[in-house]
Amino acid sequence: MKLTGRDATAYLKAPDPAHAGLLIFGADAMRVAAKRQEAIRALVGPAGEEEMRLTRLNAAEVRKDPALVQDGLKAQGFFPGHRVVFVEDATDTLSKTLEAALADWRPGDAQLVVTAGSLTAKAALRKVFEGHRAAVAVGIYDDPPARDEVEAALQQAGLTAIPRDVMDAVFALAQTLEPGDFRQTVEKLGLYKLGDSAPLTIEELSGCAPQSADVDIDDVLDVISAGQHDRIGPVLSSLYGQGVTPVTLSIGAMRHFRRLHQVASDPGGAGAGVGRLRPPVFGPRRDKIMRQASHWGRDRLEKALSVLTDSDLSLRSAGQTAPQKAVMERTLIRLAMMGRR
Repeated sequence: MKLTGRDATAYLKAPDPAHAGLLIFGADAMRVAAKRQEAIRALVGPAGEEEMRLTRLNAAEVRKDPALVQDGLKAQGFFPGHRVVFVEDATDTLSKTLEAALADWRPGDAQLVVTAGSLTAKAALRKVFEGHRAAVAVGIYDDPPARDEVEAALQQAGLTAIPRDVMDAVFALAQTLEPGDFRQTVEKLGLYKLGDSAPLTIEELSGCAPQSADVDIDDVLDVISAGQHDRIGPVLSSLYGQGVTPVTLSIGAMRHFRRLHQVASDPGGAGAGVGRLRPPVFGPRRDKIMRQASHWGRDRLEKALSVLTDSDLSLRSAGQTAPQKAVMERTLIRLAMMGRR
């Protein structure tokens, strides 16, 4: 069967031990790995691997010796408890092997957990699990975590005393960070607040959170915001030399100008607007955002966002013929010229 949405989230937290198999697939390997760890831990417990109730296999091993899967499912361990056979990075080439293993599965055998990359609806591997009466397939997509998932992660880290405004900031942070970065931030917060019953504060959250992805492109954004079009070329060369791509730069610029637009559009003025940003900003960065938002104004920022949107669509277009770096540089020069008016 196929599970989606809240049903999938709930199932991964507490998989049915009576089921024969579970397939977790998705384009983001980190998200898939996190959900797989959660599901396997729920099935075998924290001591499952130490007690040899977890058998790990990679796709290459299974291709060389397909019998490894069935042998693992049928094997009996020395320790009592549920057992899992985990096959990592599976593809459609393993569909027949895994289909045979599930067909031969009987109650009392180990449970088969498989992870895979992005799979289409017609993928053979998905059909194996979705069509089996006692197997489940769950797709992990790039959607940010839901609020209940964020709250569960905080509770697991021992963070329960969280004021509403801080919870809003944590949730906003979860929407911008990669899953691994957010998980590490929550773990760091849990260690920092260990033995401290005082409510979590914005300052503590800011101190434990990683720097925003904007930091990597702050130089070019500052140049644009100041209207210094003659400095764009050298700064871009430096960024591209560090591995920053035009698409990454476009995303960062869009995020930055949206933030400026939010601040400039606040009815209470730039000071009130910057105070409502999530995740919050402090110190010199806060002053810089206020200054840039006031300089540009809401109307010009809306025009800048329109320019960036057109550029982003062009960069991602399959029919784009112009070099991406040239498209991005032309866009940034245009924005810098707008910033001088």
